[in-house]
Amino acid sequence: MGTLPARKDIPPWVKVPEDLKDPEVFQVQTRLLEAIFGPHGSGIPNFEKVCKAMLELNVLESSDLTEVVVYGSYLYKLRSRWMLQSLAEWHRQRQERGIIKLEEAMNALGLGPEMK
Repeated sequence: MGTLPARKDIPPWVKVPEDLKDPEVFQVQTRLLEAIFGPHGSGIPNFEKVCKAMLELNVLESSDLTEVVVYGSYLYKLRSRWMLQSLAEWHRQRQERGIIKLEEAMNALGLGPEMK
């Protein structure tokens, strides 16, 4: 996801310390998070404001996954997770359709791999 800025502040809607306990943690493909938030995470503050949650993203070294840690009240954490997973699935399907269209166009032009 490129270089993400370090967390300097806690949004005003996150109650300290109760909302910082027991965060929601899950993993999403890094390329999908880039499509959702932009390459440098510029869309994260808007997402946090809408969801009334705080996000931390940790790119995992050995895979193409990013760990997403969501802080906030119970319902806001669940809503944030649902929204992120729904957006990730939408982007995944969109990218998949684009690849299928590209393969069809290449085959129509005779540029695709030959079937034997």
